[in-house]
Amino acid sequence: MLLCPHCRSRLTRTQNALGLYWSCAECGGRAANLAIVRKAIAPEFVNRFWQAARASETESPRRCPTCDFQMMLVNASPTMELDVCLRCQLVWFDAEEYESAPSAMTLTAAPAPELPYAAREAIALAKVQQIAAQTRDADHTPDEGWKALPALFGFPVESATSPLQGWPFLTISLVLVITSLSLLAFQDLELAVHRFGFIPADPWRLSGLTLLSSFFLHGGFLHLIGNMYFLLIFGDNVEDFLGRCRYAILILAATLAGDFVHLLFSPMSLTPCIGASGGISGVIVFYALKFPQARLGFIIRFTWVRLPAWGALVLWLGAQCLGLYQQRLGLSNVAATAHLGGAAVGFVVWFWWRRLENRPDEHHSLPPKAPI
Repeated sequence: MLLCPHCRSRLTRTQNALGLYWSCAECGGRAANLAIVRKAIAPEFVNRFWQAARASETESPRRCPTCDFQMMLVNASPTMELDVCLRCQLVWFDAEEYESAPSAMTLTAAPAPELPYAAREAIALAKVQQIAAQTRDADHTPDEGWKALPALFGFPVESATSPLQGWPFLTISLVLVITSLSLLAFQDLELAVHRFGFIPADPWRLSGLTLLSSFFLHGGFLHLIGNMYFLLIFGDNVEDFLGRCRYAILILAATLAGDFVHLLFSPMSLTPCIGASGGISGVIVFYALKFPQARLGFIIRFTWVRLPAWGALVLWLGAQCLGLYQQRLGLSNVAATAHLGGAAVGFVVWFWWRRLENRPDEHHSLPPKAPI
């Protein structure tokens, strides 16, 4: 349930031809994502106040209703102050502010006449050539030289993502705690694994504590470094978007789902299972689905190759399915079942969040400025 940042009343979701927005029946305010606002209000006006918001240092006393992040107060015009969330790009309009903003129809030029077929064909060909050129350039080394080091060891490096709007406190804290406990367990790893690892044949051992304690243990330095690297590069963006509370719920649910799926496939196994991979798998899937156009770079045969996040996710899921097949044959000691269980939670959380953002409300009419 989203609350009005002005009067704390419940906001109502409404779907129209432009997309989803929220409205307050008590104070008359409304909120919409920046992409929706651009469709209804003159782009020149939207660009001005969005640039002002990014440069502003004046925080609004209101918090964003969707992510609870402190909004920025922006002078959109001499008579209008808007509240803008830089994290989730939500714009809040007080009563009558939306109606007083310049309509897209008033400042947008009349549509250009349709181009001849030959011209449209030439433009399409130019776009294809541009895409091909971008593909050829995709293997260039990134500007940050340090990224070559993890890429040499087979780790993906991130690019083309939005800057973080806050410090990823929970992600950093998890990495520090997991690293500390894993290093401590390395002093007598066999004892730690058998005491605190998750054993499918005895899932409620230690009153169920091993369902969570196994998350903080790792089988060696490479296992630990790999998991912490993936948690750092993907977790910070997911935490920044979801907020700490929802992010923690995602990791917890993915971890437990990974344990239970592993239990389902190997109910009689006495081999302890350890590692944060199940929880991190949920984070990876949510990241790839929420930020599908983020670019991930890899070094393949000493050549840089970059893929969109959704493409990397397809490859990762394929690798997990192969791992599941090898696990069933006894050829691998990697619990691909736990990875797939955590991945399923990442998909469910993304799907739930997407439906929450786009669910229509039949009891409210369209904004007066936004007829299509």
